Amino acid sequence: MAVQKQTYKIVLVGDGGTGKTTFIKKILDGIFITEYNATCGADVSLVNFSTNYGIDLTFEVWDTAGQELKSKLSDAYYIGAHAAMIFYDVTSSITYTNFPHWQRRIVDVCFGETQIPIILCGNKVDCSNRKVKEKMIARTLKSGNLMYTEISAKTNYNFEMPFLALARKLTGKDDLTFVSNLNLKPADLPIDPKSVEDSNKFMQELAAVSENINLQDDEDFL
Repeated sequence: MAVQKQTYKIVLVGDGGTGKTTFIKKILDGIFITEYNATCGADVSLVNFSTNYGIDLTFEVWDTAGQELKSKLSDAYYIGAHAAMIFYDVTSSITYTNFPHWQRRIVDVCFGETQIPIILCGNKVDCSNRKVKEKMIARTLKSGNLMYTEISAKTNYNFEMPFLALARKLTGKDDLTFVSNLNLKPADLPIDPKSVEDSNKFMQELAAVSENINLQDDEDFL
């Protein structure tokens, strides 16, 4: 049976300094199809995955190339996007506070008859001074119909999770897995086991807080 190929445009946004470019440039075999597109202010690269369904996925990942520091990105950056990753720095509350700005831009330009999937990525979990609390994220996820994951671009921790979450949404296959690993640059530093433990604990607490919020909302409705 012939391999099915699917291509999706993914916009990568978030405040400057949240690790977006570090994240995407970690892929050694990524194909950079434009070093810089001055029209819409973006670096674009192709990231490929093979899956257990015999589907080869290609993500066209559009990185802001630092333009978020200079001016509002043009609509051309967002038009035609199938999904989005929004990065924030778990050690910087302001980068999380600014998250709604990026979400609104995606919604304003990209949402037509259907909503495109969006995943919120908490980067820099290798750092210990976390500033953003579980309840803040839980409220955001509930109000925005979002997915959430935590990563460390420097250590390559959970690197494929944003791609995997979006791939499952875009294909409609909840049990889809990647059967080929990305060829990544070596980690800048090893992930501290304590950081992994703390991130896992945070995700568990986030799930519990989210459940409590859902129960409270149900009670308010009743």
